[in-house]
Amino acid sequence: MAARDRVVHLLRQLERAACRCPAHSNTFHQGVGAATCTVRKTDYAFEMASSNIRYGEGVSREIGMDLQNLGARNVCVMTDKNLSRLPPVKTVLESLVSNGVQYKVYDGVRVEPTDTSFKDAISFAKNDSFDVFVAVGGGSVIDTCKAANLYASHPDADFLDFVNAPIGKGKPVTGALKPLIAVPTTAGTGSETTGVAIFDFEPLKAKTGIASRALRPTLGIVDPTHTLSMPERVAANSGFDVLCHALESYTALPYHQRSPCPPNPINRPAYQGSNPISDVWSRHALHVVAKYMKRAVRDPEDLEARSSMHLASVFAGIGFGNAGVHLCHGMSYPIAGNVKTHSAKGYSVDHPLVPHGLSVVLTSPAVFNFTAPMCPERHLEAAEILGADLSQVKREDAGAVLADTLRDFLFELQVEDGLGAVGYSTDDIPALVKGTIPQERVTKLSPRGHTEDDLSRLFEASMKLY
Repeated sequence: MAARDRVVHLLRQLERAACRCPAHSNTFHQGVGAATCTVRKTDYAFEMASSNIRYGEGVSREIGMDLQNLGARNVCVMTDKNLSRLPPVKTVLESLVSNGVQYKVYDGVRVEPTDTSFKDAISFAKNDSFDVFVAVGGGSVIDTCKAANLYASHPDADFLDFVNAPIGKGKPVTGALKPLIAVPTTAGTGSETTGVAIFDFEPLKAKTGIASRALRPTLGIVDPTHTLSMPERVAANSGFDVLCHALESYTALPYHQRSPCPPNPINRPAYQGSNPISDVWSRHALHVVAKYMKRAVRDPEDLEARSSMHLASVFAGIGFGNAGVHLCHGMSYPIAGNVKTHSAKGYSVDHPLVPHGLSVVLTSPAVFNFTAPMCPERHLEAAEILGADLSQVKREDAGAVLADTLRDFLFELQVEDGLGAVGYSTDDIPALVKGTIPQERVTKLSPRGHTEDDLSRLFEASMKLY
């Protein structure tokens, strides 16, 4: 009997020690060596998730029928005060009225949302029994609507429960959300395709967010006519977000090098690292940006160019929504969060603002010069797509070539001359580095490891671009 107890004890020890990843755990893998499998440190799989997307000129007029088909009885429509007076919102509301859909409008969304503005929208959503959410606007509106849907569907949750660690608790979303239809009016964030909602966490003066596939809109209605109302600088900054989504996801750490290996699929992050499917979307988005972005910025009536950039935003959204972004975005969050007095052209807001796309792209030459040694072929390919001549270029020159190509691209589109031009100096670098540290969710996807000193040098190199 004692011998039997010792055998049972030994088997239980082996079971506890066995690798729990599905590819090698004893539950799934009964091949030779299953009992001696060691715990994996990096992931072995990736998955693709995206919202359903409907694209077409004038397609937003169908939304009332969509809501009817969903059996919607009480719809929450979210937008901002500027958009509430513009054609995109008018078109959506007319469709709801003509199809007999009951709705209430929340137009208090803040451009570049904060935890305070998120909580205000959440309170609005909790105070009524909405069964469907509709977001009409750019990334700020769509992200706010995602958060409102999440917390209205989880009324007992604390605000920090789902916020990304280390600022929040980073709990997985396990309950069902209400359907959400996103109608993007800018060609940049790709938020209509992703399970991410970004905001400024005011106590730390840093951006963070909520990331879960559960947040993905049920449907993204991409109507290119809405982009015609974008002012020139809004079109430019939105386009820079597309550019960096594509570049960062294409050059991100490969998914099979990301750690840790999740013990359960629910723990696999939305941002998984570069992978063969995301690569297709990100690379194609780069081609579209190279061909159409300058036209889209310079001529607001160029429907072909603006439509193409709207689609590029979707393409890049599917790419980075599954692969992730890295240093440009991680460093952008304190740039936007610590803004002092900068007034952004083309934005009707009553607070200082460094628009998201601008905050991202200002560090891009320095960042890609830094990351290039880890995957020079991808950096060279990106430079060539954006117009660089590679006939006399060596692999070791990849970073400098892509950085110069980006500087030329930004100069042609009249981008501010570095962080110094939006109100920062070298004295601000410690605070900018401090604000980047909590962004590990994205910065860890950099193909090249980095220290705080590296981040300091990258911010310093980004103070002046030209």
